Amino acid sequence: MSENPVKTKDRATLELALGEQIHALISASHALNVRSAERFDANLQPAAFQLVRWLYSYGPTSAAALAEANAMDRSSVSRLIKQLEKSGYVSKEQDPKDRRGVLLSLTELGQQSTIAALKEKESAFYDRISRWDDKELERFTVMLRQFNGLDGK
Repeated sequence: MSENPVKTKDRATLELALGEQIHALISASHALNVRSAERFDANLQPAAFQLVRWLYSYGPTSAAALAEANAMDRSSVSRLIKQLEKSGYVSKEQDPKDRRGVLLSLTELGQQSTIAALKEKESAFYDRISRWDDKELERFTVMLRQFNGLDGK
């Protein structure tokens, strides 16, 4: 990675520098996700924690929707859900809209364990922005939102 960030206004150089920083963010985020997954339950694969985080963020859903939302095959999701259910983190309920369907949701243990595991990741990112003033934080948030294609949504 470049020791001294962008000194030139050359577009290609700017784009390469941006790519380096995006890669650094993705790498740091992945490492924190793995550590959070381990904190959640060291006996489970990080992919199980990915499912837990999705359920924590978005609520009850079907296994098929969970697989699609996380770009995982249904058999992997099914296997991971069985492990999470056996460990007491996830429960299955009949879908009230479709009595043949099953909804997956976090149990109270799953909710509390997720919160505890996410505290480490949150504190790592909060430490990085703690010296920013409100204007810097707002500008970064707006630009990141635009970058993520969420501007105007």
